[in-house]
Amino acid sequence: MSGGVDSSVAGYLLQEQGYDVIGVTMKVWPQDCISRTEDKCCGPQAVADARGVAHAIGIPHYVIDEADQFEKLVINYFSSEYQAGRTPNPCVMCNEKLKFGNLWEKAEALGCDYIATGHYAIIEHHHAAAGDRGYKRAVLRKGVDPRKDQSYFLFSLRQEQLRHALTPLGRMSKSEIRAIARKLGLKVADKPDSQEICFVPGQDYKAFLRSHLGENQFHRGEIYDLDGNFIATHDGIEMFTIGQRKGLPGGSAQPRYVVDLDPETNRVIVGQAEDLLVEELDRATPELFRHACRKWRAELLRRRARGSSPLQGKLGELRRMHGQDSLQSSRNAGDADAAGKSTRAPPSA
Repeated sequence: MSGGVDSSVAGYLLQEQGYDVIGVTMKVWPQDCISRTEDKCCGPQAVADARGVAHAIGIPHYVIDEADQFEKLVINYFSSEYQAGRTPNPCVMCNEKLKFGNLWEKAEALGCDYIATGHYAIIEHHHAAAGDRGYKRAVLRKGVDPRKDQSYFLFSLRQEQLRHALTPLGRMSKSEIRAIARKLGLKVADKPDSQEICFVPGQDYKAFLRSHLGENQFHRGEIYDLDGNFIATHDGIEMFTIGQRKGLPGGSAQPRYVVDLDPETNRVIVGQAEDLLVEELDRATPELFRHACRKWRAELLRRRARGSSPLQGKLGELRRMHGQDSLQSSRNAGDADAAGKSTRAPPSA
């Protein structure tokens, strides 16, 4: 329970479905940042709100201290990804490593069969077919409200994690959830949604990195365009992310975007919006994809000069480079992007 309206109503709905519900809130903030996370989903006010909701709907509530693991598995990951020239998603890591990782071990100790969250996503639980040794299969699907779908934040969960996960809000809209909370008289009914990274105050991730890493840990370098022309120097590759437009040097007839980051040379490569488009994504390793992209960009410039399509033939080229089928077309992405009829989750033991 994060102290917000979604997880609060999720707990109530599971009670109504016959589950024995226990409310758990993770304390994930280090002591030195309590003052700046008062209004965050992981802050002390959130704990008080979650405890109040648990009391109102009649369920026990526990606070579990995960501050050390949060620092190690989420905050350090967040910082190191920027240093490596990649854009992190700390919410995905928190779900995989903490909520459905460390927290699941504690939930088992409490005698729980599932972990439920307030995500707007659908997890279907299918009974195993005869001869499958009794295993069940779980399928992650998008929530029915496209404006609130949060299945992306659960995409990295493995089968053993999904099989023990419940998301009772997946077939509901936000307005329905708030209406239920108001009917119950919950004080969080109109609490604003959290749109920020819970440990980054004011959405200023650059200021957070300066505070967490220190100025001497930033990797300064140079900015070039796709033609190899020097444009300017920069104060750290950590300050940039693919697709970024704001904060880049001017002097170009067309808007510039960050199209590549090279942590080996600390170079930031900029181009036009069309240079951000790709046709295929690598499913093996980010490094393989990045290496292929650098080769493709050189080919893109040559093809532009000839007036031919810059995207044609990329998949075959990568397969020849690495001798394996290392790409997967988005049209074969599978069940994670599907939408279908959900079966009711199995009752709690």
